[in-house]
Amino acid sequence: MAYKNDPVGAAIQDYLQGDKGATIVVESNLTENDEIPVAYLFRALDEMPELEQLALEQCQGQVLDVGAGAGCHSLVLQQRGAHVTALDISEGAVDAMKQRGVQRVQQGDVFKLEGQTYDTLLLLMNGIGIAGDLEGLGRFLEHVRQLLHPGGQLLLESSDILYMFEEEDGSVLLDLNAGYYGEVRYNMHYKDQQTGEFNWLFIDPAILQDYAAEYGYTFEVLYEGEYGNYLARLILQSA
Repeated sequence: MAYKNDPVGAAIQDYLQGDKGATIVVESNLTENDEIPVAYLFRALDEMPELEQLALEQCQGQVLDVGAGAGCHSLVLQQRGAHVTALDISEGAVDAMKQRGVQRVQQGDVFKLEGQTYDTLLLLMNGIGIAGDLEGLGRFLEHVRQLLHPGGQLLLESSDILYMFEEEDGSVLLDLNAGYYGEVRYNMHYKDQQTGEFNWLFIDPAILQDYAAEYGYTFEVLYEGEYGNYLARLILQSA
């Protein structure tokens, strides 16, 4: 099956059909091109970083795995008996998860979900990046209030990428006219397919804490990695 403007989905499908060297190219306005080996999207529990393993342990009740990709996190939760729904906007990824045995799979955009409620929303691999920018972060936190049961939680991974702007002497060089430094532009390629440019957000924990408070969530950092990445839990407070 051909997938249009779905480089991630097409790469995942090729991997499933035997191309174990499939690689997605990521362009950004911040750094040189990067590559994602598609094999990484198929990692097993013992291959996952400690942050991800902790996040999976913290999942409670009905779980929505947002941006589920090839379904590696959903499969672990499913094997543990959790009620998990895997959500991805990529048609190829959704088809792959069904092939891999994920029981509840949904194609769609989390910003457009209505009429569904969960105890946990899981956003790994810098998943909160789907907010795009600070304005989008506010929209996201407001929107997902309706997707969470009272006392429900967001478990999300992000990174403070301020270190990428450090000079050799340790000072930080920022263009104060360029907006928040964690707002990045991406384009993803695989063979003849590309996403086109899109916005992706890396949010430092101090600002995320401010946004959480503004939109009615408690905030705590559960894990901090070596390169500015962290796992945060936001719990929806009762009205």
